[in-house]
Amino acid sequence: MYPVKVIETLSLLMVITSVSAVESRNLRYATWAYMMQALLICGLLVSFARGNPALYWWAAAALATKAIITPWLLTAYIRRTGEEEVPAIVGFGPSVLVTAVILILFYRLVHTHAGFLAPTSEAATGVFRTNLAVALTVFVLGIYAMLTRRDAIKTVIGLCLLENAAHLSLVSLAPLLKETALIGIATEVVVTVYLLLYIIAQIREQFGTTDTYLLTELHW
Repeated sequence: MYPVKVIETLSLLMVITSVSAVESRNLRYATWAYMMQALLICGLLVSFARGNPALYWWAAAALATKAIITPWLLTAYIRRTGEEEVPAIVGFGPSVLVTAVILILFYRLVHTHAGFLAPTSEAATGVFRTNLAVALTVFVLGIYAMLTRRDAIKTVIGLCLLENAAHLSLVSLAPLLKETALIGIATEVVVTVYLLLYIIAQIREQFGTTDTYLLTELHW
């Protein structure tokens, strides 16, 4: 019913784009990695749409919000704040090591014990099992980026990774429900991204930095 090999390939590529988005010290490159991941999400939604045509609408919405509007907003604000990321809490070498541990640990853990997370027996098998493992891995990578990156824009990118992971999980757990597309479209965070970037730009103008560790200088 579903193009299993295509779905598995697109899903696993999401891990690669997540690592690129998190570990790239150039914010423009990190944005491109996120944009590529957004296109992968669109491809996954189209692949699942064979069993649920309503997902085509979600794919179209994701293309507009994730792959076009959000990268455009990020790029526009990066032009104002600078391309180089504020140095992270964890250095590049150790961070790559931690990322590798996250990939191996969480992917294998969920892939092995998917039955505990999946609401149905079907969701714990085959391509759905792989997608759940990828979704949790990407989710944890997004949290890792938000916790260890001092650059506010990289924190926004981490938030976007969380959203993509949640959407991959949603479409994997309930691919045949028409409500899945409605929930997916309704939970796009493009407005949130815009508001966060607007605040970041104002902080940049006020303090001359996007280093979140300096936000303690804010006062009434």
